[in-house]
Amino acid sequence: MKSVLVIDDNQDIRENTAEILELAGYKALTAVNGKQGVEMAQKEKPDVIVCDIMMPELDGYGVLHLLRKNEDTQRIPFVFLTAKTERSDFRKGMEMGADDYITKPFEDIELLNAIEVRLKKAAIMDNAYAASQQGINQFIRDVKSTGLISQLADQYDVESYSKKQTLYQEGKRPRFLYYLVKGKVKGLKTNEDGKEYITDLFTEGDFIGYPALIEDKNYDDSTVILEDAEIMQIPKDDFMHMIYGNMDIAAKFIRIITQNVKEKEERLLNLAYSSLRKRVAKALVDIYQKFNSENTNKPLEISREDFAHYVGTATESLIRTLSDFKSEKLIEIKDGKISVLNLDKLKNLLY
Repeated sequence: MKSVLVIDDNQDIRENTAEILELAGYKALTAVNGKQGVEMAQKEKPDVIVCDIMMPELDGYGVLHLLRKNEDTQRIPFVFLTAKTERSDFRKGMEMGADDYITKPFEDIELLNAIEVRLKKAAIMDNAYAASQQGINQFIRDVKSTGLISQLADQYDVESYSKKQTLYQEGKRPRFLYYLVKGKVKGLKTNEDGKEYITDLFTEGDFIGYPALIEDKNYDDSTVILEDAEIMQIPKDDFMHMIYGNMDIAAKFIRIITQNVKEKEERLLNLAYSSLRKRVAKALVDIYQKFNSENTNKPLEISREDFAHYVGTATESLIRTLSDFKSEKLIEIKDGKISVLNLDKLKNLLY
C-alpha cells in the first residue's frame, strides 16, 4: 500500500485530506506542523508528501528545503497545498524542487489525480529501462501514460505507407515523431558508391526519428517501409514538450539514449572485427528480438538483400552462412522465412 504524508496545521483540512486518501486505498500519515512533518518523513519515508505552505514553527518552504537536503528523502514527490492568496508565491516552491501544487479549496479528484501522477512519475524514474529501441519505446509510452503531458493529444493522424515508400530522407529537417502502428520500417545510410547499410529495424510499437528531434538537427539517415505500414505522426513541438516539460524525465530519457548509442557503437565494432559467422549470428539474434518482442517466436520475414545490408556483407556470403546454420540445426528456412531453433547457441557462437 502506498503511503502519503499530509502536513497541515489546519485540523479540518488535515483530517479531511487523510480521509480522502484512505478511502482511495492509500495509507495516510499526518503531521500538525512543518517540524513534525520533517521528522515523520525521515522516519516513515512516505511515497508522496502533501504539504501546506503557511504553518507555524516551520513553513512549507522550510520543510521542502530540509527534505531535499536529506539523501533519504530528496526524491520523495512533494506537492504543495496553497491558499488562493498564496498562489502567486507557488513558483518559489517549484524552483526549490516541488513537483506540483494544489490550490485550496480543492476537489477530491484533483488531489487524487495529483498524487497518482506523482506516483507514476516516480515509478518511471525508478524503472531500469533497457538500453535498446524497446526500452526507449516503453519509456516514451510510460511518460505519455502518466498524464504529465496534459497538452499531448490522445490521438494523431495515422497515415498509410506502401512497401518501399520513403518515410523521411537523410539531410531533411524533422517535423514529427513517428509511431509505427502496423508494419515494418528500416533505417539506412547509403555510401558514395550507392551501397546501402541498414542502421536499424523498426516494428509495431516502435517510435522512429527521435534522435534528430532531441539533437535539433537534420536526419542522419533515411527510413524506408519494409512492408505496408500504418504510422502515427506526433508533431515535433508536442514531443519536445513531453520530454523537456520535466527535467527529471529529460535526464532519464537522455541516459537511455546514451546507452542505446553505445549499443549501436558495439554493433559497428562487431561488424568491423567479428567473423562473418558471428556477424550473421548476432544479426539473427538482433532481428529475432526486434520482431519477437512478446516471445511469439514468429519466423523472420526479411529479404536476403536487406539482411545482408544489416550484416554488412554480400548477399551471396549471407546465403552461404545461413545455409551452414541450417545444416547445424540453428535455424530452419521455409518459404524464404527464417525460424530460429537455437537462440542461445547463436548468442554464444564461438567462431
